[in-house]
Amino acid sequence: MPRRIKALVYNQDFNTMGDVAARLSELGIVLPSIAPASGNYISHRIVGNLLFISGQIPRIDGVEHHVGMVGKDITPEEGYDAARLCALNVVSRVAAALDGDLDRVLACVQLRGFVNAPADFKGHPAVIDGASDLLVEIFGERGRHVRTALGAGSLPRGSSVEVDAVFEIATKS
Repeated sequence: MPRRIKALVYNQDFNTMGDVAARLSELGIVLPSIAPASGNYISHRIVGNLLFISGQIPRIDGVEHHVGMVGKDITPEEGYDAARLCALNVVSRVAAALDGDLDRVLACVQLRGFVNAPADFKGHPAVIDGASDLLVEIFGERGRHVRTALGAGSLPRGSSVEVDAVFEIATKS
């Protein structure tokens, strides 16, 4: 069973708008650099006060991590770590879309997680908890979201997990 991040018991004072950059620093989290979209699509789109982030895989500096099927090639615990890395890349995309101002995030509305797994694998939700846990660590109550965790027979670049998300954001003044 994947481990739960201890920060699920988060500082209740962090439920309102606050300095997300300070929270990242407190957690020792450094957002990875991101590359441009690798196909004929864009990495994010803002529509009204919603920010849509395209699917993110567990990649750092152009190198894929946690490649293969969860439950076959990698363990569910490694899948959890892969989902966490996907969510970290989602947050990097959010920061880029908002010119670095993560305090504009009012809520993570929806998260969808796809797990590259054999047909008999049943632990999809526990794997995608890696992404959910990270968003709550970073954003507190604003990081809680509705979620879908799905199985997939394959994912881009052989990735074990892919995550996309929708955020509600404050408009610029």
